[in-house]
Amino acid sequence: MTSETHEGGCLCGAVRYRVRGPLNPVAACHCRQCQRTSGNYVAATSARREAVGIEGEPRWFRSSKTARRGFCAACGSNLFWDGGGDRLSIHAGTLDAPARVALTRHIFCADKGDWYRIADGLPQFLGPDL
Repeated sequence: MTSETHEGGCLCGAVRYRVRGPLNPVAACHCRQCQRTSGNYVAATSARREAVGIEGEPRWFRSSKTARRGFCAACGSNLFWDGGGDRLSIHAGTLDAPARVALTRHIFCADKGDWYRIADGLPQFLGPDL
């Protein structure tokens, strides 16, 4: 087992989390749901569900038949995306520094907003990166 640990939380501090173990590389999701919940695209990493410990009480919103989104009920910070698999997605901007993760790809680019360009040279996928 790795000794790697990551911590993070919401803006007001009411919800904190700790990840024991590695995080996946960051993906930027440009889907309409991410745009609606964040005001832009979402950059997220993920970790094995059992490696994530959450302190405080995030509020969960069922955003589709297959997923829910976790946020702080006090300050509104978007924290998690939960697709029900063995991994929990974590909004990269909520990680404490140093995050020690890097953006590696863009997904759902077919839904990208028309107010920006993706010009970083990273791979772009029209749908999910599967």
